[in-house]
Amino acid sequence: MPEVPEIVDRTRRLIREVVLPLDDEFDGDITAAGGDERRVQLQAAAREAGVLAPHAPVDCGGLGLGMVDRAAVFEEAGYSLFGPLAVHVAAPDEGNIHLLDHVGTPAQRETYLQPLARGQVRSAFAMTEPAPGAGSDPSALATRATKVDGGWVVNGRKWFITGADGAAFFITMARTSGEPGGAGGATMFLMPAETPGLEVVRHVGTVDRSMLGGHCEMTFTDAFVPDAEVLGGVDEGFRYAQVRLGPARMTHVMRWTGAVRRAHEIAVTHVAGREAFGARLSDLGMMQQLIADNEIDLAATRALLLEACRVLDDGGRGGKETSIAKTFAAEALHRVADRAVQMCGALGVSTELPVAKIAREIRPFRIYDGPSEVHRWSIAKRAVRAITSTS
Repeated sequence: MPEVPEIVDRTRRLIREVVLPLDDEFDGDITAAGGDERRVQLQAAAREAGVLAPHAPVDCGGLGLGMVDRAAVFEEAGYSLFGPLAVHVAAPDEGNIHLLDHVGTPAQRETYLQPLARGQVRSAFAMTEPAPGAGSDPSALATRATKVDGGWVVNGRKWFITGADGAAFFITMARTSGEPGGAGGATMFLMPAETPGLEVVRHVGTVDRSMLGGHCEMTFTDAFVPDAEVLGGVDEGFRYAQVRLGPARMTHVMRWTGAVRRAHEIAVTHVAGREAFGARLSDLGMMQQLIADNEIDLAATRALLLEACRVLDDGGRGGKETSIAKTFAAEALHRVADRAVQMCGALGVSTELPVAKIAREIRPFRIYDGPSEVHRWSIAKRAVRAITSTS
């Protein structure tokens, strides 16, 4: 297997030479760029370059990189909005590969993980529901699975399910015991897209355009799932979901760091070459503060990311570390993108430069995978618990 620096270099060259021109041509809109057909083409190029699915297990065609090792690779992939899709490290497939690798049975690995890791199909993770169902509070889970002979029948409604349109299968979270608001009682089910009673109803319109398959509303009407397609243990869905959530938050940070770094580099190039008020813009104190603050936010983001990744690589859950890193990164990277827009002036809000589309795409990250406010609440609870338990 190639060493990590070589993988990083290969990824960088693929993104700059093959992916970025398409990204800029279509303003980061993957549907306009050709959707799934374009995905297949880009992933073929990544496969040829030897960088497809660097995080996937080796027995499934991946490179088997751990969390720390994949950070720089994912950042280079994220330098283009289409890069994660091309290298096959985009959400939700990346997180689902990780989950299936750690939780799936041998039969589930063969049926679902193998084709997913190799880029032959796409997948989705069906958790979020309209109010009063599960959103920021997973315990509000309302979609219910009822035990029947040989399996389960699922009924409920989901929305904001990323990648649902065109997914070959879904990892669906449904309540198998208890009532909404109670702890536990959730189970994960593997459901092929052609399952009778499973329907992708519509795309929910959102500001971002780079996520293949959109963010969709779905319904489940007496959808049957065989016992063999339970992923993990019955009533243990929330516990097994943690296997996915912590790493997935950090891979989001990796990818978005790459995108925002591009916005920052373009902005710095712009102000270094633009003269106003008798000097280069980059020589003005106010502009230098914007540049320096961006450098600080990027460096701090990487430091918190790597700390959390080391905990995960060492086998820890990393609940505190991933919440801190995700919250800081979502807000810091938003600040970097916003400053980049400001540095570029009118060009920063135009399609003449890619800065505006990056700012557009990064904004939802403060909400996806847990809003900043919910992570702060969790971080504070941990801090209070740690102090009061020792006093």
